[in-house]
Amino acid sequence: MGTINWKAAIWAGVISGLIFMMLEMIMVPLFLGGSAWAPPRMIAAIILGEGVLPPPATFDFGVFMAALVLHMMLSIIYAIVIAFIVKNMTLGKALAVGAVIGLLIYFVNFYIMTGLFPWFAMARNWVSAFAHVSFGIGAAWAYIKLQEHYTHGVHTNSTSSI
Repeated sequence: MGTINWKAAIWAGVISGLIFMMLEMIMVPLFLGGSAWAPPRMIAAIILGEGVLPPPATFDFGVFMAALVLHMMLSIIYAIVIAFIVKNMTLGKALAVGAVIGLLIYFVNFYIMTGLFPWFAMARNWVSAFAHVSFGIGAAWAYIKLQEHYTHGVHTNSTSSI
C-alpha cells in the first residue's frame, strides 16, 4: 500500500482549498446573484454560530479568517484522504477519482451534514457542486504533480539566476 508524501498532500490541500474558495466567491455573485461573502460566512457559521449568516453578506475580517482557517484545515484533511487513494494512479485516473470524491464531499456536506448545519441546504446548487468537483480534481492534480516533484529529485534547494 505504501505511504503518501505528506508535504505534497498538505500543499495539495492548500492549493485545492484556495481554488475552491475563489470559485465559490467568484461564481456565487456571477451566476447566482448572491454575495461573494456568503460562502465564507456559511463556513464560518460552523464554528461561530448561525449569527454570522447572511444577511448581511458583507465582509467581516474575523468571520472571513474563521472561515479560511476552518476551510483550509478541512481542505488539508480531505486532500490527505485523496492522496492516499490516488497516490499510485496515473494523472488521468487520479483526476477522475478526484472529481468523484469532490462530488461525494458535496453530497455529504449538503445532504447529510444539513442535520447539524441546516443552512447548508440553501447552497444546494450547481455552483457548489462544481466547486466541490473542482476541489477534488485540484487536490488530485496537485498531489500527483507535487509527489512527482518531491519524489523524483525535481525539487532542489538551489536558486537560479535570471
